[in-house]
Amino acid sequence: MALRKEEGKSIYRIPPYYYLHVLDQNSNVTKMEVGPKTYIRQDNEKVILGPEKMIVVPPRHYCVVENPFMSDKDGKPVLDKHGQVKLRHADQEIRLAQDPFPLFPGEVLKQVVTQLKVVPANTALRLRAVLDTEEDGTRRVAGDEWLFEGPGTYIPRKEVVVEETIRATVIKPNQAIKLRARKETTDRDGNARVTGEEWLVKKVGAYLPGAYEEVVDVVDAYVLTEKVALHMRATRTFTDPRTGVTHKNGEEWLIKMEDTEAHIPDVYEEVVGVIKITTLTNRQYCVILDPAGPDGKPQLGQKKLVKGEKSFFLMPGERLEKGIQNVYVLGEDEGLILKAIEAFTDPDTGSDRQPGDRWMIRGPLEYVPPVEVDVATKRKAIPLDENEGIYVRDIKTGKVRAVCGATYMLTQDEEQWAKELPPGVEELLSDAKDPVADRSDRTRPGAGMKRDKTKVITFRVPHNAAIQIYDYKQKKARVVFGPELVMLKPDEQFTQLSLSGGKPKRPNVIKALCLLLGPDFCTDIITIETADHARLQLQLSYNWHFEVKDKNDEKEASKIFSVPDFVGDACKAIASRIRGAVAGVQFDDFHKNSAKIIRASVFGLDDRGKVRERFVFPANSLIITSIDIQSVEPVDQRTRDALQKSVQLAIEITTNSQEATARHEAERLEQKAKGALERQKITDEAEAEKARKQLLELQANSAAVESTGQAKAEAQSRAEAAKIEGEAAVDQAKLKAQASKIEAESELERLTRAREAENKYIREQNELEINKAKEMSQIETHKFKDMVDSIGPDTIASIANAGPEMQVKLLQSLGLRSTLITDGSSPINLFNTAHGLLGALERPSGGDSS
Repeated sequence: MALRKEEGKSIYRIPPYYYLHVLDQNSNVTKMEVGPKTYIRQDNEKVILGPEKMIVVPPRHYCVVENPFMSDKDGKPVLDKHGQVKLRHADQEIRLAQDPFPLFPGEVLKQVVTQLKVVPANTALRLRAVLDTEEDGTRRVAGDEWLFEGPGTYIPRKEVVVEETIRATVIKPNQAIKLRARKETTDRDGNARVTGEEWLVKKVGAYLPGAYEEVVDVVDAYVLTEKVALHMRATRTFTDPRTGVTHKNGEEWLIKMEDTEAHIPDVYEEVVGVIKITTLTNRQYCVILDPAGPDGKPQLGQKKLVKGEKSFFLMPGERLEKGIQNVYVLGEDEGLILKAIEAFTDPDTGSDRQPGDRWMIRGPLEYVPPVEVDVATKRKAIPLDENEGIYVRDIKTGKVRAVCGATYMLTQDEEQWAKELPPGVEELLSDAKDPVADRSDRTRPGAGMKRDKTKVITFRVPHNAAIQIYDYKQKKARVVFGPELVMLKPDEQFTQLSLSGGKPKRPNVIKALCLLLGPDFCTDIITIETADHARLQLQLSYNWHFEVKDKNDEKEASKIFSVPDFVGDACKAIASRIRGAVAGVQFDDFHKNSAKIIRASVFGLDDRGKVRERFVFPANSLIITSIDIQSVEPVDQRTRDALQKSVQLAIEITTNSQEATARHEAERLEQKAKGALERQKITDEAEAEKARKQLLELQANSAAVESTGQAKAEAQSRAEAAKIEGEAAVDQAKLKAQASKIEAESELERLTRAREAENKYIREQNELEINKAKEMSQIETHKFKDMVDSIGPDTIASIANAGPEMQVKLLQSLGLRSTLITDGSSPINLFNTAHGLLGALERPSGGDSS
């Protein structure tokens, strides 16, 4: 086993196109053995590689071998003095399609077999020389770059490396590509380019950049129309190749459709923006700031007026002052306030205007302000009804006046003036409450409609009310009685009333502008104390009104506003009188005569000792006509309990007397009802006896009839029952007979139909059998006839005679006249057979039998 293993290691069978490397350990020389062969390894040898398959380079492929062997002029490897193959160390060799070859010791396959690169059209390889070389008569030094343009197949070389694949850029119509030189070079048009220089290529088609060119960007053309222009700016001084004009760095200009239909920006110009056309109708105008002069440069600080109908582009540096403005069309009730911003001569009137002058023009007309004029504001006539007005202030003198009842247009020296009111008055005016209908509503006013402060303030004074207005300029007050519409002058203000309200009365609860003259009432709660120190709380209601004898008399009219809080003053005065009167009266007396005591204390007594009809306040002409005592409640708890107890006792006494009277009346009515009931009961019992007698008579008659009729009814019912049973039995027998008949007939009919169907079936089946037999016999007859006709009568006769003749001849040849051959186990009928035997008459024995 050990010998076989050693033999397996020592013998190498090298197939065709395989090789191995063998190291001689004595001389340290490596040699190569190529198949097909069987190599026997010596003891001093060692196989260090293989067997390995040879390198196969098919057509259009290559590989790279590092440290290739040195060859002589015949292409054979060169050996050194030791027999080792010499190598070109650190060198490379590119091998193309050839016969399979092995790698000599020391050679390395740096790049496996690779397909050659096919460069299509509009594509190139940028190559760089890593070693000095010469190609097609061109000397290349290390670092040079050039292009290998397609279509073609690139065959690699060891002196050249492929940097990248460059594809052509397709330039479409209205398109260009921007190129930059990476190094001093010459472009495809033969122009010398320096490093960093940029230029455009506008030729339509595919463009393949050179080795030292790079594509910076694809520039699309700007398509210009009648409504679009380009605003350009130069990034450095250059000469426009289209127009030949030299543009300096930072210069701006405009390109319109008249110059070109499509513009591709040059490398030294940039598009600031796309300028749209400015179109003015015949009803529009505009003012251009810093307009361009004849040389195309902006005239800083100047203005230019352009009226429609017109279309134009804004030049670089130009801008519209307020955009496109509409022509001022003034109607009969409209006007314009104009202000001069610089000195000029008015072309409409021929007058000289100085800066700051203000004047007004009125319609109807159309007006376009020149550049020297500023439109301060537009005025419109304000239509005013008879009860409407506005406040107007003269801006020169400061005087304010009210204009009412006519359509008015403010002049150039006038403006609307906003009249301010105190917050309380403003709140009352904005509230929508009616002074009369909502006088009991104490809720705070909500946010009403906002008042136009420039309009004359109006207030509707309701019927039987008055309002006081004070003129702070003339220091005079006037009182207006309703119904009337009050219109405030610029220096007038309403007199706000602040009245007491609530129960008991509290000051400054009611805020109002108008004073109601009454008659009306007010309710107050006061506390009093009697002579025996019983404290009581009274709720009183007073009827009041103001009495103004002459409303046209200013002194008499202003008298009602002389007391700021007439409600609180009147309630306090009345309460003091009542307290004084009740203080000298005992509680029982006051409880019995409270109304008389209170009325007498308030109204007083006349000469005859009677209570007067009214109580007059001469300071403001307020008159109290009556007092209503709504409730009297003790303040002290003990007094309240005693009063409540006495009231309860009085109520109990009254209740008990009423209960006794009601009880006596009820007992009388009850006795009367009982007598009537007894009489009715006796009458009803008599009637019941009569009815009972009649009932007994009827019951006797009914029993007699019932006993007689019952026997008769039973006999009749039995007869009827027997009759019904007999008739039912007869009907039942008839129905059974009919049913039996129907069953028999139906069964007979069923059997008859079944026999007929069976006979019909047998008959049809027999006919089918007969027809089938006839047809089969005809078929056999025709078949036999056809066979006979096809064979022929002579052939049949020959066939019939062939057997006997042959037997005769056979027997004659054997010398036998007749014979019978049998197997000995089957019986033989010799009665009929013997008739045909030859020689039967002569020899009775039939022949041999076996």
